[in-house]
Formats: sequence, structure tokens, C-alpha cells
Amino acid sequence: MRVMLPDSWEFCLGDTMSKNTENRPFVLSENFVAKYKRRKAPFGFNGLGELVYQRTYSRMKDDGKNEQWWETVRRVVEGTFNMQKRHIDSHSLGWNAWKAQHSAQEMYDRIFQMKFLPPGRGLWAMGTPITEEKGLFAALNNCAFVSTESINSEFSKPFCFLMDASMLGVGVGFDTEGEGTIVIRGPNDARKTEMIVIPDTREGWVDSLRLLLDSYSMGTGKVEFDYSQIREEGVRIKGFGGESSGPQPLIELHGQIRSILDGEIGQPISITAIVDIMNLIGKCVVAGNVRRTAEIVFGSPDSEEYLDLKNYEVNPHRAEYGWTSNNSIFAELGMDYEPSAERVRINGEPGYAWLQNMKKYGRMKDDANFKDHRAKGGNPCLEQTLESFELCCLVETFPNNHDSFEDYMNTLKCAYLYAKSVTLGKTHWAETNRVMLRNRRIGCSMSGIAQFIADKGLDSLKQWMDSGYDYIQDLDTKYSDWFAVPKSIKTTSIKPSGTVSLLAGATPGIHFPESRYYIRRMRLGIHSNLVPALEKAGYGIEPAFGSEDTTLVVSIPVDLGDGVRTLDSVSMWEQLSLASLAQRYWADNQVSCTVTFDPENEGGQIANALDFFQYQLKGISFLPKLDFGAYPQMPYESIDKETYEKMQSSLGKLSFGRIKGEEIVVERFCDNDVCDLDFAPTVSEESLETN
Repeated sequence: MRVMLPDSWEFCLGDTMSKNTENRPFVLSENFVAKYKRRKAPFGFNGLGELVYQRTYSRMKDDGKNEQWWETVRRVVEGTFNMQKRHIDSHSLGWNAWKAQHSAQEMYDRIFQMKFLPPGRGLWAMGTPITEEKGLFAALNNCAFVSTESINSEFSKPFCFLMDASMLGVGVGFDTEGEGTIVIRGPNDARKTEMIVIPDTREGWVDSLRLLLDSYSMGTGKVEFDYSQIREEGVRIKGFGGESSGPQPLIELHGQIRSILDGEIGQPISITAIVDIMNLIGKCVVAGNVRRTAEIVFGSPDSEEYLDLKNYEVNPHRAEYGWTSNNSIFAELGMDYEPSAERVRINGEPGYAWLQNMKKYGRMKDDANFKDHRAKGGNPCLEQTLESFELCCLVETFPNNHDSFEDYMNTLKCAYLYAKSVTLGKTHWAETNRVMLRNRRIGCSMSGIAQFIADKGLDSLKQWMDSGYDYIQDLDTKYSDWFAVPKSIKTTSIKPSGTVSLLAGATPGIHFPESRYYIRRMRLGIHSNLVPALEKAGYGIEPAFGSEDTTLVVSIPVDLGDGVRTLDSVSMWEQLSLASLAQRYWADNQVSCTVTFDPENEGGQIANALDFFQYQLKGISFLPKLDFGAYPQMPYESIDKETYEKMQSSLGKLSFGRIKGEEIVVERFCDNDVCDLDFAPTVSEESLETN
């Protein structure tokens, strides 16, 4: 007898099919995956994309060889659907194996073709023991925010959260709301000093910070630390990869925090002390071999103390670590922008965040809804509105890699589903779980926008943004119902991108390139197994300035092609207008845009521009144009056509083959191009840290 199934058969059969698959991990069909094993991955930018992949996201397998692209995609997709399956099975919602396989194959193909990509964290950690065995799902998220407003009752918590999240590769924003809310008591000398043995774990490092801070806030006895259990410098770290830094970064952090808080005893805590401690934690994490942490701090535009934090003539002690955060202000609608704009004209900071707009609106074209009335700030690149202790997961789509909007809609479905799946993984922070279970916030982003405008025009971009946003809302209704979770409070953003967009051959986010032809420089360890292939293909390689004994720099010529406008032909006002368009038609979170301006001709117009666009944007930052050769081995160097053709003609075929025995560690957790800076900026270089 022939049975006709209804249109919703996949849901009807869910319960039956789940009984046969419960407790089994999700696995892609071998026959399906086999089709991709010898298929050439469409890496972009003349070998640059493949180098970035091999350097940054290809993990070492159990057999000692590094992943190929088809293997990385498989790991990521299987990890994503296992997150779904664990959620469905744990709540007895009815797993549908056939539907999952079909959906997973579609996601696999679109990642493989680089029509969309998970964030760098996802490419690195999804489907690994980090998530599958340790359950550290926080590591899949790009960024977070924590407020210091409660430090009068829980002094150590915001600082410990930032350290813990940073050690998992999560960029963290924070504020200075705790200024003056607690008097630093200092350790009680009358009580017995306690000796604490620090375990050789992430948790051990974070707990040592908690005990030290609590001794100053609660007036407990002094604490001293035994660092003997921390592995020696150079020992390989499993899971996250890399080599141990040894205990020295932690020793220095403890000493510097003691020095700061000793100077605050008997006084309400200052803005400078709050930011100093957070920045020093960032410096420790960098030295501790995550390589790059990302921080942003938000303060008042009326506070000279805050605005002078990166004035190293006023605060010379901060020159050592002030670079670890971007510094922004919570701008008030209608404020006088002249004083802060003058600072921006000189060094590019502060950035601006209009928290009023972030709380009140989704997209700026839509009616006010106050969905985000609990919001307190944003992430280090300010593309996400966030509550305190909230994390966010971003995915990156590349509309210009599509022939039609219909094709792009299918990609949006897969990108959305990846990000939504990440929200199903709980963290080890109760405060974070409480927020994320309620908000389910994600950020579906676009990159290659400059290329899209060149190929398809601004009107098409507006239409794709507007219609694409509506489609994502429909998807969120459908899949939130399927997962039995709340709809996402917000779903779209524009991230600045960097290394991930390089894989796909896309310009980063909403930004215009500096030049059609340029040299892109990437950093490698001096003993990297990638070097022989690059040398054989004829790429220029030289020791890294300031790190000659450990690091090499490879130079890759890039041609963006005809029609893509460059910053020389795009004014500050046009960049602001494009950001406004994306904030109006696409991003219900934020648009992360760093506006490049000519200090001489446009610097005096910044205050007027802010006055005009404050009602159209939620955040913005600025960066003065840098002169050619502003510092050695710049990540980007503009060149002319003749130089490009000369460099290109000398290159042979690049083939990495099977890389054996290399755990890639370089800038793994940063999606922004500034991650290629291996040094602490000087005063004149601090603006380079602006995202």
C-alpha cells in the first residue's frame, strides 16, 4: 500500500526517527563528503585566502597531519548539527535524521564554496574536544560585554569574567560605571597571610585573580601565590593549541594589580584603576599565548580622567598596556561633539556609542520597540548590542559570491541556522546563561560590500538588505518554534571582519579598500611548515621587524579587480552614509564601521558629521589616514599596477599539500586585521587599534 505523507512529514516522523538515533552523534554521509575531497577550495586573493586558512584555522588531527578545507568544513558542520541534536534529544523534541542530513549537506556546500563562513572561533573550535568533550561552548562566541556597575557588591566578578572569556578567545567590552561605588579597603595585615597554590588551568588563573581582588575589597588577609604547578614556558598546550608562556605573565599581572590597588586604599575606586586592571588582564592573556585579546571600554564624554586614558603624557604608566582596548564614549543625543571630535582628529579616539538608539531601535527604519531596554553596552567592534555578561555569535555572508538574491536567501538560511545553533550551548557562567536563554541574540553579517556595490549597484544592495532582513525574521520564527526556544532579540549586524573575509576573497565588512593593488603581509612562526611551500612558489619572506628571531613576514600581491572604489575616492561623508544605509535596512544590532578621514581636509568636519548622523547610527569610530610607511611591514601597503604585475609574474603555483606536525597558533581568535600587529603601539600608533 502506498502512503502519501503530508507536507510536514519531517516533523510528524520526528519522534519515531529519534528513537533510532538517540545518543548517536550526527555524521555527514560519507558518499556526500567524498565528492568534495578532491574539489579545489575557492580561496580568494591570489593564495592569500589559503595561507590564512592554513595558518589560522587548519587544526592538527590525531594522525599528526593538518586538516584540509573539506575536513575543516566537515568538522564544523557535524559539530553544529550535534549541538542541535543534543538540544532536541535532551528535550525529547523529536530528532529527524533525514531532514538533518539534508540541511547539513546544504550548509556544508555553502561553507565549502565560501558563500558564508562561521566566525574564526567557530572554524577553530566547533566540533573539537573544546566543545564536544569539555563543553566550553562559550569559545564559539565572538564577543561579550560586562558592566562594572555592581562592583560594590561583587567587586571581582566583572574582572574575572573578562579574564575567563578572554582566555577562551572571546573579545570583551566593559564600562566604567563602577567608578566611586566601592572604597578599596586593602588586605587586613592583622590576619594570617594565606598561601595559594595555583593549578595549571584556566580556572586556576582566573581564581587567583578573584582571591587577589577580594583581599582588597573585603579586607581579608593577604594572599600570596605558589606558581610552581604552572607548566614551564614552551610546553605544548592541548585543545587550544600553542605553547605555554610559563607563569611569568600571571606573576606580573598580580604584581601590577597590587601596585594599582595599593594606591587606591582608603579611596573610592577610580576610572583609571578600573580600566588599568582590565587592560592589564588583556595584556596578560596576550602574553599567555592567546596572542590577541580584544577589549573596548565605554566611558562618559564629560570625564577628563576617562578621555585622558590614552594621553600618555598625562598617564605615562599606561603606555605599556593602554593599547589593549579601544576607548569609546556613551554619546548622548544632542550633546556638544566639538571637544571629543578634536581628540578624534588627532588620534582617532574616542569612538562613539549611542546607547539610547541601541536600546530603543532595531533597524533604524523600523518603529521604536525598546526590545533592548536592558542593554548596557557592546562588543569590542561595536556591531552587537549587549547586556551585561551577554555573549554573541556572528556569522559572515558574502553576497557578492552569489548570482541571484534567491541563491543568497538559501545562504542566509544556513548562516542563520549556524548562529542560532550556537545559542543552544550553555556556558559555565550562570549570569550569561540567564541572559542568553532569554535573548538568543545572533549577528548575521555581510562582507564584500564594496565589491557588491561595484558589481551590482547600491540600489541592489539596499533591496538585498531589506528583503534579506525580512527573510531572516521568517526563519527565526520557524526555527525558534522547532527548537522550542524564544525568538532572537536581534539577528543582524555588520562586523568589520578581517581574516575570515580573506578566505573568501572579500573586502572586510562595509569598508572600502585603500587601493586596488596592494601587498598584504601575514606573519608566520619562523619554523612554520608553511614556509617551504611559500618559498618554492616565490613569495617574498623576511624576518619580522622587532621579532626577527621568532617571526617571519610573507608578502602577497593582491588585485581587487575593476570597479571597486578605494578610500582615496570615498569621502568621510560617503562612508558615514553607507553605514547609515546598512543600519537602516539591515542591522538591527549595529554596523561596525571605522570611517577613514583626511585629518587636514575632513578633521574639522567630524563634529558636524556626528551631529548629523547621531539620529541614524548606533555607533561609529574614526581613523586618520596613515602616511605611506607609517610603520615597518604594515599589514597593507598600496602599490601600483606595474609593481603588482612584477610581483605576480615571479610567483609559481602555491601548493601546501599535506602539512604535517604543525599546530597553528597565530592570531587564532581575532577576526580583525589589526591582529597582525605583534607589538604594543606607541603614542603615534595607538589609533591603529581602532576597529
